[in-house]
Amino acid sequence: MEYLSMLPGPTNVPDRVMRAMLAPIINHRSDDFVELYTDVVEKTQQVFQTKNDIVALSASGTGAVEASVINIVKKGDKIIIPVNGEFSGRLAELIEAQGAHVIKLQTPPGENATFDKIKEAFDNNKDVKAFYVVHNETSTGTMVNYLDRISDLTSRNDAMYVVDSVSILGGVNLPVDKWNIDVCMTGAQKAIAAPPGISPISISAKAKKYMIANPPPTMYFNLARYFKYYEESKHTPFTPALPLLYAYREALSIMLEEGLEHVFKRHKICSDALYSGLSAIGLTPFAKKEDRSISIIALNYLDGLEDKIFRDTLAEKFRVLVAGGFGNLKGKVFRVGCMGEVNKYHVMRTISAISSTLAMMGYDADAQAGLKTAEEKLQAL
Repeated sequence: MEYLSMLPGPTNVPDRVMRAMLAPIINHRSDDFVELYTDVVEKTQQVFQTKNDIVALSASGTGAVEASVINIVKKGDKIIIPVNGEFSGRLAELIEAQGAHVIKLQTPPGENATFDKIKEAFDNNKDVKAFYVVHNETSTGTMVNYLDRISDLTSRNDAMYVVDSVSILGGVNLPVDKWNIDVCMTGAQKAIAAPPGISPISISAKAKKYMIANPPPTMYFNLARYFKYYEESKHTPFTPALPLLYAYREALSIMLEEGLEHVFKRHKICSDALYSGLSAIGLTPFAKKEDRSISIIALNYLDGLEDKIFRDTLAEKFRVLVAGGFGNLKGKVFRVGCMGEVNKYHVMRTISAISSTLAMMGYDADAQAGLKTAEEKLQAL
């Protein structure tokens, strides 16, 4: 039996997407590539809900995040960023490494800075260059729910609005243009349900103008080079990961065929079912209720439950993969991904496997209660 990947990424990849990688290798300086890449750009714009420039980097999600930093942040710039976990912490460190003055809005793991705290930071710092935010903190299962209100703050002094949506874009509504987001990036291996290795990034006209006028001291992640090549020939400046681009395009096609509204609804229903079902078998979510992520369900371990033994048993006996915790949360939480092609089968099999594993390890886990509770939520699909 194949593994069921209920990780926070890489997620399960549909067979149709995997088969797309069998396309013959083409010349990346040919009309065939132009047809492929322009289609990728147009489909990415639809999923991002934007008319902005798109660069589909052959890199991990971290590559797209780093590109956003080195193309915008200069020494001495004032940057506001909420920090509440591993990935927002890494982003803050990356910005600091550029020599910026970073205003960290620190909150405990599992909860977000409030919008009022963000507003206060803007009120006290009139010369902010950019606001960076991790939309979905992968390490703790928290999600920011006020992204639609941030441009009211950034527009005051024309600050840039940058969103790291690596682990959730495609799983929730994120209308880039409507919310005036200048730079937004994701990873193909998360909610888009493609293999790892392609990380799209959207860049507004304002951000593009700045990047062209202020090129970074780097080559591969110099986004101005990508703009130039695309405008002149619809090519990329460096050799792209062709098989992965074919797969990524196919994954985008599947999303658009399903319809974005239905994709978002499916993610929300499956997420609700996982939270409810896993709670019914005795597990408790880690994040505060109002801050809980749709795409990543972080759960506290039961007293005495050994992380490695639990996850190894789940993988070996039931072929279901979940992730452990990061840093200070290692051994304290585990994380279940709810993204990509997630549907009723994924939810029910995961709850059944987790409850059976807990029972094997001597815990009282009511599998029937969990499955019944989840089933009630899933009827909305």
